[in-house]
Amino acid sequence: RLATLPPYPWLFVLVGLMLLAMACRYQRIQRLGPVVVAATLGLVWAGWNADMRLAERLPSEWETKRIVVSGYLCDLPTPGSFDSLRFGFCVLHWQAPGVSVDNNLPRVLRLSWYGREGRRLPDHRLTLEVTLKRPQGNLNPDGFRYEDWLFRHGYRATGSVKQVSAAPELSCALQCQYHAWHWRASKKLQRWFGEAEYYPLIASLLMGNRGSLEDHHWQVLKSTGTIHLVAISGLHLGLVAVGVGLLARWGLLLLPVGGLSEQGRRSLVFLVVVLSCLVYSLLAGFTVPTRRALVMVVAGGWYLLKARQQSGWRPFVLALAVVLLMDPFAPLDQGFWLSFGAVGVLLAVFSGRLGSSGWLSALLIAQLAVFVGLWPMLMLVHQGQPFAGFAANLLAVPWVSFAVMPVLFLGAIIALFSGGWLLPWVSAGFDLVLGALWWWLELVARFPAGQMQPLPLQLAAGLALLALWGIRWRDWRWRALLGVTFLLLSVPWSGTGVGNSVARAPEVRVLDVGQGLSVVVRAGGRVMVYDTGPEVTGVYSAADSVLVPNLRAMGVEVIDLLVLSHADNDHAGGLETLSEHFAIKRVISGEPALITGRVPVTVEGCRPGNIRWPGLVMSLWQNPLPADGNDASCVIRVYHPSSNSDFVLTGDISRKVEQLMLGGGGPEWLENRVAQRVVLAPHHGSKTSSSTRWIQAVAPDQVVYTAGYRHHFGHPHPEVSGRYRASGAVPLNTACSGQITLRFADSGLLISELWQTQPFWIASPGLARSECKIP
Repeated sequence: RLATLPPYPWLFVLVGLMLLAMACRYQRIQRLGPVVVAATLGLVWAGWNADMRLAERLPSEWETKRIVVSGYLCDLPTPGSFDSLRFGFCVLHWQAPGVSVDNNLPRVLRLSWYGREGRRLPDHRLTLEVTLKRPQGNLNPDGFRYEDWLFRHGYRATGSVKQVSAAPELSCALQCQYHAWHWRASKKLQRWFGEAEYYPLIASLLMGNRGSLEDHHWQVLKSTGTIHLVAISGLHLGLVAVGVGLLARWGLLLLPVGGLSEQGRRSLVFLVVVLSCLVYSLLAGFTVPTRRALVMVVAGGWYLLKARQQSGWRPFVLALAVVLLMDPFAPLDQGFWLSFGAVGVLLAVFSGRLGSSGWLSALLIAQLAVFVGLWPMLMLVHQGQPFAGFAANLLAVPWVSFAVMPVLFLGAIIALFSGGWLLPWVSAGFDLVLGALWWWLELVARFPAGQMQPLPLQLAAGLALLALWGIRWRDWRWRALLGVTFLLLSVPWSGTGVGNSVARAPEVRVLDVGQGLSVVVRAGGRVMVYDTGPEVTGVYSAADSVLVPNLRAMGVEVIDLLVLSHADNDHAGGLETLSEHFAIKRVISGEPALITGRVPVTVEGCRPGNIRWPGLVMSLWQNPLPADGNDASCVIRVYHPSSNSDFVLTGDISRKVEQLMLGGGGPEWLENRVAQRVVLAPHHGSKTSSSTRWIQAVAPDQVVYTAGYRHHFGHPHPEVSGRYRASGAVPLNTACSGQITLRFADSGLLISELWQTQPFWIASPGLARSECKIP
């Protein structure tokens, strides 16, 4: 992930120099030269495509204003939260003030239609009234990163739909006609099988439409390592290729002898296979994984057609090159690495073997090799390898291959040509084979098998290579090595109770959770979490999406202290999720009665006092008067004596509580002068907080706002940010900066903003974060 795009002139100079050196016939350069030239040209190709994508920009002055756009659906609409509908929209015409042919406006938008009250989109071609924002999402080192996903898929603006009307008068070119056909096909599939018990799986496997899968589906698929089964990929296209190839071969046997030469028969079979895979790819939405699988099937089939007695790695490399040529952004997908990784593992294990294995032996070897070989790759993308995945895939893959997919394909053909009168029988057959699959996956998901141990990446890769070597060779000594390796993999090298990784210096991380708050404090091996961010049940949980993956990446296994400023949902969401993933030793809250029962330990009230950790002193304070909600917030000062600097966590206190802080019942530390002070703006910078008198008394050097980008609450309020600026405080906002990190050193407090070290699609000049302004 480059921070900046490479300068093209120098890359072309490098290519020229390498070609010149190759012409001089230096042996070493002649060997390495083609590789360097190909890699450099690939970098040029990827950089040019990235430049073209970044050039599409929504003017900042258009953000949140109503604009009219006309175009067509780019993908299948999927249901979202609050009865919304989400879809990609290809824009043909913009109707906005100041639009000209010189504007390089976004061609593809990611839209959500709220308040539709059950209405459906009237047509494939539409005119929409929308409010848009530049691509932006929560930015943290780990967890799902929406900005990365948007750039990867070419969405250069996001927004919500206000008005919808059909626009059949719009011209519809080839791409538009394809998307219209795909949209109509998905609607027909829903009419046919929408009442089937396992319709979400039917739509996923036949058309790649995973929009109907619900949370419980994803939980089962994730815990059993079988998400790949519902993503149209090499497995599915490989089944189509084999099935169609066999049928075509048997059909050609009916032709008169001598009607076609053997080479002609092979060529015709290859053509039929390619066309069938292409049709299935188009039916499945021609998504990135589908295109990747299609290229691999064509490359492999071509080598078989020519009967080349060459290494299986040649079509592998050819497919890799073609995929990168077609889609230079493919490496941004985890699926790119996992799919090519899985094929590479299978090639490494099976290529060059003499003799044939029985089908059961081959299945066991393939599943074991992929299970072990992909483990380091999953670690690299911060995912686990569940032990249940081996058992689940051992039966699920052959069942999907030899039962589910043939029944689905045959049933779809019958439904298409029967006129609809056989649909009940077809639907029952679908539910039968998919019900058996789902029964097995749910059974395995309930088994508490755990995951492969999170070893250091280099060690995991070494153990995986040893295991693959043992799988490849049949000698009993290598099989013994395989057994020892698996024993090593199963040893609990790290697990609950071993402890947290040790921070080199005390630090505070203000996570970017949108419109909410979550802060992590580390000192030595101890960890405090102050608030857990927002949660909307069944829609979004900051604890699940942000807090858990980032704590895992920090090496945290035990939370020594969990402080919940108060019980509002944007500060105390996802407690149950957090408790499932980490042991929590102690919990303090400004509203203990409302938190009790949501965590497995006793919840204490916020009593004034000090907590001493290595290098830090944390002082607690709370409104001494009876209060609830925002005014019950537990305030914490994190003080570093060595540098005489501190960070003040204020929760959502109002001006009323601020006045009490400045009175006789306020904290003693407020009167002490420090070398540097950072303050978390109370209530995200709302105008109900941050009075002038309080700001002057606290005297912050920096102020941190935690708010959502262009959120309708409008935090921070311009009057509030103006008061902080007047006091000399430098403003920071997680909506602009992403995660904000404060590291305490003897020389002082070091503050860093995550966005400044991010890839070019986030940190380049002229994009949302570089032009983000605090009001």
